Amino acid sequence: MKKLTTIILNELKEFNHFFKEQEIPAKTILLHEGQISKTMFFIEKGCLRTWINNDGKEITTQFFFEGDGVSSIESFRTNQPSLYSIESLEPCILKTLSQKDFQIVLESSPELRKKLEDHLFRRLFQSQQLLYSFLKNKPKKRYEELIKQHPLIIQRVPQHYIASYLGITPVSLSRIRNRQ
Repeated sequence: MKKLTTIILNELKEFNHFFKEQEIPAKTILLHEGQISKTMFFIEKGCLRTWINNDGKEITTQFFFEGDGVSSIESFRTNQPSLYSIESLEPCILKTLSQKDFQIVLESSPELRKKLEDHLFRRLFQSQQLLYSFLKNKPKKRYEELIKQHPLIIQRVPQHYIASYLGITPVSLSRIRNRQ
């Protein structure tokens, strides 16, 4: 299945002039929790993560790689404060799209609107899978699912972010990995 960025930038080239290219270093905060999201990011190269602050502790909620589109979609569409931060984990090349330009593109292309709807449905499904995995599976099982379903995360993301994503400490993750 083609990723959203691939569809937008390759199949809908008439909209490319709306996108701005941005190179950013690793460990750059693109959106702070509580800010209103005004930009959608499409990853050409690199890795981003979303995270929340829980009493000073960062909890990673998702990872995104080449071909993924990322924004605090609730904030981007409603102008409400973002529930999470977006940060680069690696040096990235991004294509960015403003709220205004996003509306123009969406209104001009029923095809894109449908593809975006499909993309958001898949993201919702992935979020539900993760939630139910947290509710019913032990950390070892969640790690095994992560290896099977998202090998890029294991290959490219530092272990402490993976541990946070799995809801365990880095020490617990190390123990689980050593038992594999």
